[in-house]
Amino acid sequence: MRVVLAEDLFLLRDGLVRLLQAYDFEIAAAVETGPELARALAELEPDVAVVDVRLPPTHTDEGLQCALQARRDRPGLPVLVLSQHVEQLYARELLADGSGAVGYLLKDRVFDADQFVDAVRRVAAGGTAMDPQVIQQLLSRREADDRPLGRLTAREREVLELMAQGRSNAAIAAQLVVTERAIAKHTSNIFAKLGLEVSDDDNRRVLAVLAYLDHGH
Repeated sequence: MRVVLAEDLFLLRDGLVRLLQAYDFEIAAAVETGPELARALAELEPDVAVVDVRLPPTHTDEGLQCALQARRDRPGLPVLVLSQHVEQLYARELLADGSGAVGYLLKDRVFDADQFVDAVRRVAAGGTAMDPQVIQQLLSRREADDRPLGRLTAREREVLELMAQGRSNAAIAAQLVVTERAIAKHTSNIFAKLGLEVSDDDNRRVLAVLAYLDHGH
């Protein structure tokens, strides 16, 4: 699997290259600036991009904007964004097209190699990988009963939280110690209560995550 990596800190970039190579990823390019990332994504057509939000020259959100432009040029390009802090706006921008294959992790997650590599693989396979801290911050907000999420049961909210992190039904079932069939029933109820109809054009799990991220705003 070919990866384009963008990280301006040399030691972290070098460490990520070594880590990904140890798990049999091929590093198509490892760059440190926004312009370099834009060129690499356009010319090398990687299987997945792992991108720091803030890159030179301005250290604002060049990495995120390059990734979003690359997904507009190549819809569905898998992108995993790394950030120093929780920024819900960045998470929503990534998920906005509803097609999945996106992730948003805090850089601290990189230090758990298995967890990080699992997230890269899930995103590359078309799934999502949202940082648990983003989800926990949303959970701390007060529920608004007049919003669709207020109609979910406690168990359905628990399932949606894990779905928002990018977990499969099988993984959620294992964590909650219930059957996969029970989780499928919960997800079906969640989609129905959020008004997410079956569609060939949209990923309902991603749309459910978007509804979750919008909760409280």
